[in-house]
Amino acid sequence: MVDAWMLDVPGERVLVRELGPADEAPLIRLFEECEDYFLAATGLPSAPGDVQSLCYALPEGAHPDAKVLLVLERDGVVAGVVDAVRDHPEPGAVAVGLFLLAPWARGRGLGHTLARSLLARAGNAPLVTATVPPGWRPSERFLERLGFDITPAPGPGAANRRPGPREGEARRAVLRRRNGGS
Repeated sequence: MVDAWMLDVPGERVLVRELGPADEAPLIRLFEECEDYFLAATGLPSAPGDVQSLCYALPEGAHPDAKVLLVLERDGVVAGVVDAVRDHPEPGAVAVGLFLLAPWARGRGLGHTLARSLLARAGNAPLVTATVPPGWRPSERFLERLGFDITPAPGPGAANRRPGPREGEARRAVLRRRNGGS
């Protein structure tokens, strides 16, 4: 189990914690607010089943116990969600499947603060991967600023879920870390 922790964001109360049963309705709202992302990623707006899919989707070969779902609360309101899998695609690595912030929480440094906190908590993970919807420049810029390399070749597909009708192959972002996470 992952503990909850506060992020140091001046003037705001920002909490990161594990996803819980009471988070379904707030996540549905978050997904609806993030229609821009879902249209870019799948060609469709989000649907209520996407929250359930988030809870069960795993990349091929990943163990269900390795899945971590975190929510980001800003001043008590769910402002983001992170889906990650430990020990994937190789032992010691971390694969991030979804890193999503509400539009009203973007562009304030909150995503970078969260990402840096998660990278620090990943400790000695020598490899961190993420997926990027094709052409979704905000994610590409975000990951590039964190030091990820975006590969031109497609990354992992839609895990164990049915892809959207206009969903292209996600691009893969890779961060190789030396000396225990640096």
